[in-house]
Amino acid sequence: MDRKYVTEKVLADAAGIARAAELLRAGGLVAVPTETVYGLAARADREEAVARIFAAKGRPSFNPLIVHVRDEEQAARYARWSNAAQTAVETAWPGPLTVVLPSRPDAGLAPAVTAGLPTVALRCPAHPAMQQLLAAVDFPLAAPSANRSGFISPTSADHVLASLDGRIDLVLDAGPTEAGVESSILAIRDDGSWEELRAGPIDLDALHRQYFGKDMPAPGEGRTLEAPGQLASHYAPGKPLRLGVRRPETDEFMIGFGATRGDVTLSAGGDLGEAARNLYACLHKAAGSQKPRIAVAQIPGEGVGKAINDRLRRAAAPVDQSSGS
Repeated sequence: MDRKYVTEKVLADAAGIARAAELLRAGGLVAVPTETVYGLAARADREEAVARIFAAKGRPSFNPLIVHVRDEEQAARYARWSNAAQTAVETAWPGPLTVVLPSRPDAGLAPAVTAGLPTVALRCPAHPAMQQLLAAVDFPLAAPSANRSGFISPTSADHVLASLDGRIDLVLDAGPTEAGVESSILAIRDDGSWEELRAGPIDLDALHRQYFGKDMPAPGEGRTLEAPGQLASHYAPGKPLRLGVRRPETDEFMIGFGATRGDVTLSAGGDLGEAARNLYACLHKAAGSQKPRIAVAQIPGEGVGKAINDRLRRAAAPVDQSSGS
């Protein structure tokens, strides 16, 4: 960053949202609450504002951003909207679903938002503060997670400040997030077919069966990077992480689940929704502990457990420095 910032923290009330809108209009960076994790927002139609996101996060330029919009009408200004897109979002928007569609040539988005790809990722968030903020501005918001690139995502304002204090202008504090893991990402191909790019709170397999009466095709091998959250190493706590553990070693900070207890637990009752909400908070506690390694209990893979296990596998993966993650 070329200068130091004094990061404000304000409540996500009417005054706070008005302050956030003012800063965003001027090209500022604002950490915003969503129902998934806190996002780092800037106006998506201004190149210098988007560049500040990449600089603050240390994010590699090849990693595209999600564009947050008020509704389908606004989304259609930036992507080639289709019946398949409308079908996908009609029960999931507003909510934790991102759709990847061919971008419009006249979209007017900063080129860095799409990282040079012919597609754009769009989401209509359900969080009331984000809805109010999007209604207060006349431009879309690019908003990846509000943390340094590759590290643990933030589910509270304090998590944001621990990572980005002094690098951004404002944090809108609305308390802990509800879903706890990032949105499901669905690519809609030119032929109307669906492909899951990232697991999340929305069960895309169940949604596909609901609409098409059959399972969604399995992802292809060797896919190119089309959306956020696809890097092999991501969500890293900065310590070695071991998965599927029943009994930790003495030097491991244990994250439990269900009957498997630990230093903290994702859900003592074995509730996957609660586990998703607590995932990143538990990883933040583990990262801040004095123990040099982390162990995590076995997590079932159904429903949102698929997303939890996806994040844990990426968190446990060795960091590839060449990827910028």
